[in-house]
Amino acid sequence: MPKAYVIGQNTISNMSAYKEYAQQVPKTIKQHGGKFLSRGGATHLLDGQPFGNRNVIIEFPDMKSAKDWYYSQEYQYIVSGRTDNAIGYLLIAEGIE
Repeated sequence: MPKAYVIGQNTISNMSAYKEYAQQVPKTIKQHGGKFLSRGGATHLLDGQPFGNRNVIIEFPDMKSAKDWYYSQEYQYIVSGRTDNAIGYLLIAEGIE
């Protein structure tokens, strides 16, 4: 079964409120077997138009684990910390074996 990757790009509009979300999210990811591969940090745009200035990549064992994380009660309890304080997206991309 291929791994799955949650990929997100956001522009944060309220950093102080977003920080509270950012401090809570790692625990929810770990509960579903996930780990950050990239979280913020420097980027270099090769081409195209980015949708935000903060990037994240989270690896999960499989697509089901990634979906279970996103729709979990624990994550849904805190997700408004991202959606209310940043503009952007999250998506799940299936890896290859």
